[in-house]
Amino acid sequence: MIIKRELTKQIKEAASEFPVIAVVGPRQSGKTTLVQTLFPQHTYISLEDHDIREIALADPRTFLADYPTKHGLILDEIQHAPHLLSYIQTIVDREKKNGFFIITGSQNFLINQAVTQSLAGRIAILTLLPLSMSELESASLLPERIETLIFKGSYPKAHLQKVSSKRLYANYLRTYIERDVRQLKNIGNLLTFQKFMRLCATRIGQELNLSSLGNECGINHNTAKAWISLLEASYIIFLLSPYYKNFGKLLIKTPKLYFVDTGIACSLLKIGSAEALKEHYLRGGLVESFIIGDLLKQQHNLDEQPSLYFWRDKMGNELDCIIEASSYPIPLEIKASKTVTSDFLKGLNYWKSVTDTPDAPQYLVYGGSKNHTVQKTKIVGWQSIAGLIKKLG
Repeated sequence: MIIKRELTKQIKEAASEFPVIAVVGPRQSGKTTLVQTLFPQHTYISLEDHDIREIALADPRTFLADYPTKHGLILDEIQHAPHLLSYIQTIVDREKKNGFFIITGSQNFLINQAVTQSLAGRIAILTLLPLSMSELESASLLPERIETLIFKGSYPKAHLQKVSSKRLYANYLRTYIERDVRQLKNIGNLLTFQKFMRLCATRIGQELNLSSLGNECGINHNTAKAWISLLEASYIIFLLSPYYKNFGKLLIKTPKLYFVDTGIACSLLKIGSAEALKEHYLRGGLVESFIIGDLLKQQHNLDEQPSLYFWRDKMGNELDCIIEASSYPIPLEIKASKTVTSDFLKGLNYWKSVTDTPDAPQYLVYGGSKNHTVQKTKIVGWQSIAGLIKKLG
């Protein structure tokens, strides 16, 4: 079974406009399957293959010339040989064929660095994250309970193969640390880095405190900052910036830390099952991370720049998510509970009062399933968030 990916339309359109298409995202998010499905006549080359990579590194011109490229070339995991991009530029300028080179990569930093040096103006970069709720729903794979999906994660393999989520993510993290981390950063003690990742998981949904993370790991502030950048570049975490437009100096301006996939976060937290998640002290943060992460996927699947924020002032008033839309910012509060109480609306009502937007839409997402409206606030079950960004236009 192949799950239809929502990014398909955007990739096809980009391939008709640019000679090079880059599909980036975390390992095992489905990049290879997607590009091979969309470009079946392109010659496929995996730079994960050590022998092929050695040839590409030793003689890039001959390497690119030796493969039949009548229709085009797919270069999978380009971060293993980013210098190829400068040689691709020459071919692109000569052939002048849109959609000719399709490249994938799972390390954003290396790819962006190489692209800005070699292919500016010639390349479209699209991000494929793990499965969104809409994609799971379309494939009839969306579970009834949010805890099930948070624990299972959103990687295609978790839903398409009979594999233990616990084993899947433990092996994913082991592979990531032993291969990607070594390539991206010269980290001497990988055990310390593993501890750092686990500490990040314990801070899911919280403001990023580099000094605290560094102190607990025995590393300095600059190292903690570099390691956070590393986790961002390889799509393990994302940072949600504060929304502070038109609010002056009264707001908190430190970003909050979330995980791109909650299955990985659960693995780092040693959560052994969906049932165990129900009583876990970080259940609220995991639900928050999952909902905001899905909104992030929705924006990437529409090939939109992420425009998600949180809001908190120095008096303690806060909102979990602000979606910056064309007309006005749209506030969204997230609650893990399956029962809605009037207290859940306090942050949204306060936002409405300080922004003077009485008629603007606002959302309360909760762990239940029924949708209704209270005091002009749309109360929506977690599954109804699927496709929200597109509906907002």
